Amino acid sequence: MKNLLFLSLILTSILTLTSCKKEKQNTTDNDVEVENYIIDIENSVINWTAYKTSEKIPVKGIFKNVDIKKSKSAANRLEVLQGLEFEVPVSSIFSKDSIRDYKLVTYFFGVMENTLNLSGKINVQENGKGNINLTMNGLTKELPFTYEIKGEIIEMNASMDLDNWQAQAAISALNEVCNEKHKAADGISKTWNEVALQIQVKTLTEE
Repeated sequence: MKNLLFLSLILTSILTLTSCKKEKQNTTDNDVEVENYIIDIENSVINWTAYKTSEKIPVKGIFKNVDIKKSKSAANRLEVLQGLEFEVPVSSIFSKDSIRDYKLVTYFFGVMENTLNLSGKINVQENGKGNINLTMNGLTKELPFTYEIKGEIIEMNASMDLDNWQAQAAISALNEVCNEKHKAADGISKTWNEVALQIQVKTLTEE
């Protein structure tokens, strides 16, 4: 009888310890924190490259301000871009030449319809591609891009054909006020309808 009672106590102790161990393990599993990522807008940048003269000389600059209208945190870096909506004030254009910047705002964007801001929504695919539904000159068109994740930076590259946004009048107006500066040795003054964009979005973990 004593042996039976002793055996029963041992079995009860084993079951109790096993149950506590499982409960502790489950608690630990539930306490594992999943990192979420958000956009570090202060350290993200939109670089642009326009072209002038028949020799296609590049003119580079950035937009200094970007307003995020709809963003979210996500479990991976790329997902933070999905569905992101933004506005870019054209007055924040910066090319290290204040006269050029004034001409771009006044004689390029200023000729367009309802273009105090560029606005868009980002759609990302998982094959290194995506598109931006970009609104400019009163028109919303798809701007395809490719992307690459470089550590905490998502780099997006796109080539923008301004004709898709019916910007011919704006290009002509800009070329007229920049006639001499857009003239090469051949005597032809030209402003290209192509603009290259490189957007570097920095992500960080949400605190």
